[in-house]
Amino acid sequence: MGFVFSEAVNDSLKGQQEFMRQQLERQLVLQNLMRERQTAMQIAWTREFLKYFGTFFGLSAVLLITGAIKRKNSAVLLPILPLSFVFSYQYDMGNGTLLQRIKG
Repeated sequence: MGFVFSEAVNDSLKGQQEFMRQQLERQLVLQNLMRERQTAMQIAWTREFLKYFGTFFGLSAVLLITGAIKRKNSAVLLPILPLSFVFSYQYDMGNGTLLQRIKG
């Protein structure tokens, strides 16, 4: 009698363990899917931001170069340096290469 009971308990325990393993696998798949979607949203947002910032950067560069030529003062060009770093970072992020290097 005890053997039949312990066998039923073992079968039930194995069934529960299999169910929990399957549930864990599903959770991992869902987490990976959510992470991929979040990364895709981040890249899409960066590309959209890059459109506006690229326009701002281009217009600023033209105006700063024009101002430097008119005033004959190269110090007017200094704001282009940090703007170019921000632009290049956003460009790298928007193309996805930065995220690939981070994952690597």
